[in-house]
Amino acid sequence: MSTEELYARDSYVKEFTAKIVKVVDKGVVLDRTAFHPKGGGLESDNGILISKSTGKEFVVTETKKEGENIVHFLENPIQIEEGEVVVGRINWDRRYRMMRLHTASHIISSIAFSKYGSYITGGNITPEYAKDDFDIEDKSLLVDIVKEANEIARSGRNVKVFFLSREEALKIPGIVKLAEKMPPEVNIWRIVEIEGIDIQADGGPHVNNTSEIGDIEILKVENRGKSKKRLYYTVKP
Repeated sequence: MSTEELYARDSYVKEFTAKIVKVVDKGVVLDRTAFHPKGGGLESDNGILISKSTGKEFVVTETKKEGENIVHFLENPIQIEEGEVVVGRINWDRRYRMMRLHTASHIISSIAFSKYGSYITGGNITPEYAKDDFDIEDKSLLVDIVKEANEIARSGRNVKVFFLSREEALKIPGIVKLAEKMPPEVNIWRIVEIEGIDIQADGGPHVNNTSEIGDIEILKVENRGKSKKRLYYTVKP
């Protein structure tokens, strides 16, 4: 049985009840979870699991997807057993900052793609900052892109999540904005749309409205070679 991914349909689930279906080395697998696993350029959620029967708390240090299951790695998993019902509580401050940065990254990548035909060639999002690599020649263009991204963020665009068949999704121009990369070979794709700005296949959590992002601030721009620039940015508290 695969883990039900609660975060895929609602990024704002902070607390949930689930059953431990498997105890593995240093962690557990739940039947359902709101913890987003590491992957897709995002660091994983962390938080706690609380046993409904004993009240004991277990610190979740990291989550990873392994096959169809999501493993919750625990600081001290010795006293937790298969079949236990737990309350999961994610570290919301950490998650929410990554949601804001993630939606900001979609706006930035959309402007880079639509204006300059530039794809993202790599990237990563942490709670503190994000970094994206672009196949773009002039790094000053990234300054202009972030300025425009801030204007879009302040305009308060709604962010929608829905699902399409792979066949239907591939009919949408720019549905994938990662260079030389397609989503996994699955029949149903999760789509994230920023109204009037961007639409792309994506598996991670986002804010509901771009006004939640706040100000996007450039930390630095690095030259990584010919037509390769790395943008570091954050969102102000």
